[in-house]
Amino acid sequence: MTRSAEQPPDRSRPAVPAESIAAWQRLGVVLILGTIGGVGMWFAPVVMPAVQAEFAITRGEAALPYTFATLGFAFGSVLMGRLADRHGIVVAVVGGTLALGAGFIAVGAVAQLWQLVLVYGLLIGVGSGAMFGPLMADISHWFTRRRGLAVAIAASGSYFAGALWPPIVQHGVAQYGWRATHVWIGVFCVVSMLPLAFLLHRRVEMQETMIAGQAAAGARGALGISPGALQVLLCVAGVACCVAMAMPQVHIVAYCSDLGFGVARGAEMLSLMLGFGIISRVASGYIADRIGGVRTLLLGSLLQGVALMLYLLFDGLTSLYVVSALFGLFQGGIVPSYAFIVREYFPPHEAGTRLGLVIMSTLFGMALGGWMSGMIFDLTGSYASAFLNGLAWNLLNVCIGVWLLLRPSRRLAITA
Repeated sequence: MTRSAEQPPDRSRPAVPAESIAAWQRLGVVLILGTIGGVGMWFAPVVMPAVQAEFAITRGEAALPYTFATLGFAFGSVLMGRLADRHGIVVAVVGGTLALGAGFIAVGAVAQLWQLVLVYGLLIGVGSGAMFGPLMADISHWFTRRRGLAVAIAASGSYFAGALWPPIVQHGVAQYGWRATHVWIGVFCVVSMLPLAFLLHRRVEMQETMIAGQAAAGARGALGISPGALQVLLCVAGVACCVAMAMPQVHIVAYCSDLGFGVARGAEMLSLMLGFGIISRVASGYIADRIGGVRTLLLGSLLQGVALMLYLLFDGLTSLYVVSALFGLFQGGIVPSYAFIVREYFPPHEAGTRLGLVIMSTLFGMALGGWMSGMIFDLTGSYASAFLNGLAWNLLNVCIGVWLLLRPSRRLAITA
């Protein structure tokens, strides 16, 4: 087990066993932190029309804050993960909270687009990054028999954030303006998240989780390809699936505005999409425990392609609500599937690093997809081509999933 599995010893309190009541309590704290801290990823899509109008910029330029927030989220996951390795998860969460709060408050003073982009990338994105990957890695060491379910619940924090925050943000923008809304939410993040961070100071008895993890990895075996090749394929798949995923998630508010339905309806659709994504994300834990991570990934990718096609066929108000709900229900389990695959086909002492790389790739895909869809809209004046672009990237993900599924499996030698 790597150092990422441990925290600096807390001499004042004893370690507790995995799969205990304390583990479930910790999972609840992690879920709340992910829900509050995830606001950094869902702010930019909602305020995109207001930012575009104030700065008199193109749709592609207006998508840049989201793109850089996603890049910051990716690097923040790795940066805060390393911080957690060395100093414990509490230090990482406190650092992320302060970065998140400072970023939102700083938005109130920005005067130009490049300043807004930098704040989103360097502060808001990095701060939100501490509330996803590092917390998923931390909670995975507190569960043995129900690890898949625990990781899926922890990963659902970002979708709870997506379901909760867009209507709140849209209401704040309508009532007080997008700058003041940033400031007040920044204050709320600091006040609410700092006390929660210190509830994570306890450490788990690692021997139980290490033995269980080695047993699980040895039972699953490898896919008959080198670990490096599998890592590259998972990273490419992560980029591809999330370029496709970004089109509705990033642009649904602007899309509804273009169709004449208004940004409030778009914010409701985004909330609905991510609310149903919670169901999908949690269910993926149960499904992966039964059919494996690769099959779960392939199932989610195929269904995501179906939903993207439905966006091309229907653009009425009611139908968009229905399709958005289906999109959330279909794709929510894709990203957690990578965590299951890593735990199945890599030694446990490599899981933290390898999962971090795959999660970073998915975030790069979200950043690329958000920007690319905006640029395609600017070039064509329509989102139809952007949906087709998403379908093409989704097909690449499906092909990788099929290829992995057809590989002959062999056992992977596991060493302590």
